[in-house]
Amino acid sequence: MNWPYELQIGWRYTRAGRAGRRNGFISFISGVSMLGIGLGVAALIIVLSVMNGFQKEVRDRMLSVVSHVEVLEGRGAGLPDWQATAAEARKNPQVVGAAPFVSAQALIARGDEMRGAVVRGISPNEEATVTDLAAQLKDTTLAKLVSGQWGIVLGSELARLLGVREGDNVTILAPGGQVTPAGVVPRLKQMTVVGTFDSGHYEYDSTLALMHLDDAQRLFRVEGPTGVQLRLKDLHEAPTVAYELSAAMGAQYYVRDWTRTNRNWFAAVQLEKRLMFIILTLIVAVAAFNLVSTLVMTVTDKRADIAILRTLGASPRSIMGVFMVQGAASGVIGTLAGVAGGLLIAFNVGTIVPFIERLLQTSFLPGSVYLISQMPSEPQSGDIVPITLISLLLAFVATLYPSWRASRVQPAEALRYE
Repeated sequence: MNWPYELQIGWRYTRAGRAGRRNGFISFISGVSMLGIGLGVAALIIVLSVMNGFQKEVRDRMLSVVSHVEVLEGRGAGLPDWQATAAEARKNPQVVGAAPFVSAQALIARGDEMRGAVVRGISPNEEATVTDLAAQLKDTTLAKLVSGQWGIVLGSELARLLGVREGDNVTILAPGGQVTPAGVVPRLKQMTVVGTFDSGHYEYDSTLALMHLDDAQRLFRVEGPTGVQLRLKDLHEAPTVAYELSAAMGAQYYVRDWTRTNRNWFAAVQLEKRLMFIILTLIVAVAAFNLVSTLVMTVTDKRADIAILRTLGASPRSIMGVFMVQGAASGVIGTLAGVAGGLLIAFNVGTIVPFIERLLQTSFLPGSVYLISQMPSEPQSGDIVPITLISLLLAFVATLYPSWRASRVQPAEALRYE
């Protein structure tokens, strides 16, 4: 196949100098540039993949405990007829499950230990239709929640902090007080721990307690469930469904979806992801513009070659094309190597990180700090494609000025001292 001579010469210059001493330093700088581009691209892919995996893992564990959408009474009181509210919500085709709940904050005490917790009253059968955790525990732990028996299920971390196990008793201090002739005294209720759950999400495992809906209504003195939880076909449609339900059900209801419930956390993750993308892109830019120095030195070294090509009839555009091919080839090689290396590591983070942790006898993700204890990774084409294109674009831009300078070399001046 007859390739254009600009491409052939540019590729030859890219490979030249590895065996000879004259061009060895230029070849070394070119190799460093390609290595820098590759490392920068790989770092971008690995970091963004880990952040994607972290976000997805936390989201999935979060949604195994909480519902996609919650419908609350607008004034904060109980719903007099939650079945009617659920039936109204089910008119939306996205809604596939509904369950009542009572939610309140309380103190849970065991001896000298006392912890704040969110106490959620649930109906075990209906709850299994809206959360994955309840579906897993429906026939085991949650089956022990019987109305009137005052049983409670604690998160595994909360139980550990209180030092209790199944069968032990704990005391719940409900908000508000009870008026007696002796004054206002706190409302206390002794309950039996009938089981624990482990969602894998530290925040819920350490602050959430479940009890039967009827017991929660009596304990917190509400006339009915404080809201209805909804499960959707597509969790990503939650904001749209919440808006539609709010418009259809009227101002007497307050509707919120899971993205609003945890808005600050998700906003912080998105902001951090954007900043990391910008910072690491600058690293790629620095490596790409190292090609400028490589090409400038190559142009200086090849002035005689440029002059000979010009005397043989090569146009300035062709000379410029030769050196653009050389720089672009280095950029393409570095980018493709970075993409390959980044994807290789990103797809094997689950194996590499535990090995390093065992080797160093440390943990990179303490569950009490990062909500999860294992480093996840999820490479996405929406990140990889822009990274590849930006790297190639930066490498191409870096070749423009040196290539233009090469095209301006005058043959007579270049050959004067040859």
